[in-house]
Amino acid sequence: MGELPGIVVTGASGRMGQMLIETIRSSKACKLVAVTERPGHDWVGQDLGEALGGAAWGVPVCGDPLDAFAKAQAVIDFTSPAATVAHAELAAQARAVHVIGTTGLSDEDIAKLDAAARHAVIVRAGNMSLGVNLLVGLTQKVAAALDEAFDIEIIESHHRHKVDAPSGTALMLGEAAAAGRGVALADVRDSGRDGITGARKPGDIGFSAIRGGDIVGEHDVLFAADGERIALRHVATDRSIFARGALKAALWGQDKAPGAYNMMDVLGLNDA
Repeated sequence: MGELPGIVVTGASGRMGQMLIETIRSSKACKLVAVTERPGHDWVGQDLGEALGGAAWGVPVCGDPLDAFAKAQAVIDFTSPAATVAHAELAAQARAVHVIGTTGLSDEDIAKLDAAARHAVIVRAGNMSLGVNLLVGLTQKVAAALDEAFDIEIIESHHRHKVDAPSGTALMLGEAAAAGRGVALADVRDSGRDGITGARKPGDIGFSAIRGGDIVGEHDVLFAADGERIALRHVATDRSIFARGALKAALWGQDKAPGAYNMMDVLGLNDA
């Protein structure tokens, strides 16, 4: 049997970072070889197990991502847009699969990620759960079947600490709805209602964001016409679903050609 692929987790002290660490360490299909934190963080230079208050694991906490990436076959990244763009270039140099769950990326950021994907595998998704990606596919099919008599609203709810809105998942759903209707989301997106906004414009895709408590993630796609409504819904109750999906993507990408992929590719939903 060959050696197990080594995984690096960026942003190890964050909630998703720690969930990813737990998920990887419990897997028999890979091994955790290093983690990263920002320079100056208290954990940098320590063994991860000791940084977490226990015995040493033999897993270093690196302040220089390139030092960590050189040890790995895959990098799992749920950090910030600026950090993720910087990581993409380094992961490409290391020829490591770069799995990106970071949200809030701009068009310019995505263009830089696409450039890095010419040299290495990048799997990027606003949400890595199986259920959400099935919801994305259903949203596109329903939007394609219904005309503009049905208004489309995407309602998302997350915990009070989330810093971007709409969520990456909501934007995935918006892109799917727009694709179903054969339009560009940028041309029909409505996410800034406040005050006297006037009547809704036919064909627009609306977004509403709720922030509160410890909500892991809830997404509804509402198709509303006169006299009837269709609602598609996904509720996440455990952040581990995202970690499991990210690990699945990291393992899936091991034998793939360089390029930009998403979770629909990982799950085989783009094959049809």
